Amino acid sequence: MAKVMGFVPVSETRWRAIAQSVLKSSDLTALASNSEDGIAVAPIYTRRTGPRLPREGGAWRIIARIDHPDPRQANDIVMEELANGAAGLQFIFAGAGGAYGYGLASWDEAALRGLLGGVDLDAVQALDLDLGPPADKQALAVAAFVASRAGSPDAIDLSFGLDPLGAFARSGCALQDWPRMAGQVAETVGRLRDLGFGGPFLVADGRSVHDAAGSPAQELAFSLACAIDYLRALDAAGFAADAARDAIAFRLATDADEFFSLCKFRALRLLWARALEACDLAPNAARLHGASAWRRMSARDPWINVMRGAMAAFCAGLGGADSVSVLPFTQAIGLPDAFARRLARNAQLILLEESRLGFVADPAAGSGALEALTAALCEKAWAGFQSIEARGGVYASLAAGAIQAKVAETAAARAVQIASRAQPITGVSDFPDLEEAPVATAPAARPAFAYPGEQRASPLTAHRIAEPFEAFRDRSDALLKMSGSRPRVFLAHLGAAADYGGRSAFAKRLFETGGIEALAGQGVANADEAARDFAASGAKLACLCSSDTIYAAQAEATTRALRSAGARMILAAGRPGESEATLRGAGVELFIDSDCDVLTTLSAVYARLDPPPAQFSSGPHAGSEA
Repeated sequence: MAKVMGFVPVSETRWRAIAQSVLKSSDLTALASNSEDGIAVAPIYTRRTGPRLPREGGAWRIIARIDHPDPRQANDIVMEELANGAAGLQFIFAGAGGAYGYGLASWDEAALRGLLGGVDLDAVQALDLDLGPPADKQALAVAAFVASRAGSPDAIDLSFGLDPLGAFARSGCALQDWPRMAGQVAETVGRLRDLGFGGPFLVADGRSVHDAAGSPAQELAFSLACAIDYLRALDAAGFAADAARDAIAFRLATDADEFFSLCKFRALRLLWARALEACDLAPNAARLHGASAWRRMSARDPWINVMRGAMAAFCAGLGGADSVSVLPFTQAIGLPDAFARRLARNAQLILLEESRLGFVADPAAGSGALEALTAALCEKAWAGFQSIEARGGVYASLAAGAIQAKVAETAAARAVQIASRAQPITGVSDFPDLEEAPVATAPAARPAFAYPGEQRASPLTAHRIAEPFEAFRDRSDALLKMSGSRPRVFLAHLGAAADYGGRSAFAKRLFETGGIEALAGQGVANADEAARDFAASGAKLACLCSSDTIYAAQAEATTRALRSAGARMILAAGRPGESEATLRGAGVELFIDSDCDVLTTLSAVYARLDPPPAQFSSGPHAGSEA
């Protein structure tokens, strides 16, 4: 092998030998895994060259989300974002795919004048619309307003974001079937084009699948199928093939799963080129926007969202997105204030201006792992796309529940991983902080909106993966407010610190994920001392913490003593092994270990506490609308 840029090449055999020496094993299969799409992820890859369709035009653009319901306050945000580094603006309307509870509430001329007053539209690098219902009226209203104030509409880089299939997926509601819907959206595109705009006019938005817990390949398949349906709709309306192709943009979610998020953006460009080739069309430089993922946002320890957003921008930007928007870190709690928006903006500025990450066309090119994962995603997504096509397209597949069923299957598998903490959520299901301070949000009422039409399909409902754990935290807050104390569990430490330390730390973190305060006892030598300390703690529940050796000698007697001292429920940290029957006979009800279903455990624990208040959604960390 030739020497490259001063580095001495290392063969695959040598890499494997190094890995085996570190693992002290000749078997590297322990490092292999499978993704939720069933893609094999190997521990070591060799250098590989794959097809490339990199982003054109240099670095990606920083897009600021504008979602304040009040147009004049939204205008203040516009001015601040443009003055401090944002290259473009995304106007998010109530009920849009990216609104998450807020969004622009009105779009008449007075509202648009308040929103865009003082904005030099010709100087803004990119404008993007994330439309709610009714999308066609919103798009036309914005177009008329911009056309009346811009020097030349076709010089304005405005992506209109019409996405009737995405809205149908999110709501399950439609006024009419797809042939009529397709004709209407083509008519709207024609009217926008007649106003002098160059587009793109339609967007194939995969976020409805991602927000509902779909996999990367499912999101890609859905996006590609939407784009093809839009292409057909414009073709049927008499649009020239090239014009129809160029009228379509793409929008994908990006999250902290760095490898698959990055590869998903690379794969989208390859999939679209392949689809266009099948349509006898030359590939175009598809407009591709990345939006940081809603489902990965947490309302608890929200500061972690700053890092999640930065990683999401990193993945989308390096994967080839033309533009990226990042959810401010408090989005799951309330409408973000200026500080939260500043952090979201600055995360990208640091990536671009300090780290210079946007100035390499395709950084993943040549990486064995990333090329292999990109190719595998393309294969899986293409198969999913063909399945949607075989059912008659996106509308028919949604009406039949086929897309929803696939997404639900993925969601159920992920829920098992979340519940057992095999897929941990930092600050929520791992390393929670019961004393976290509340964060500020902007005061604003959630605007009302309604999806028109009748229910024709089950909606792909957006949710955050942290919500099940956050519900227990809300429950704990309600108990604290009502009684002055959180629910408590006494950690009965048997033996010396070396015996109980590891399992005690594990148990403490596990209970705190549900807002249960863990009271650590002193190491005790016998059952009577454990019962005495438990009674003095004031807790109603107890959890044994020690080594298997100590358990074998003392756990049964200690369990009986704790029960006699008034413990409503007794748990034990660790796997019981051969002692399970004996310990259960003595009164241990649950065993907690690294494989246990934490959510089921927390439910059982709360069931033994005093009845909590009927309503848990009054605190500052209450769940938010999708």
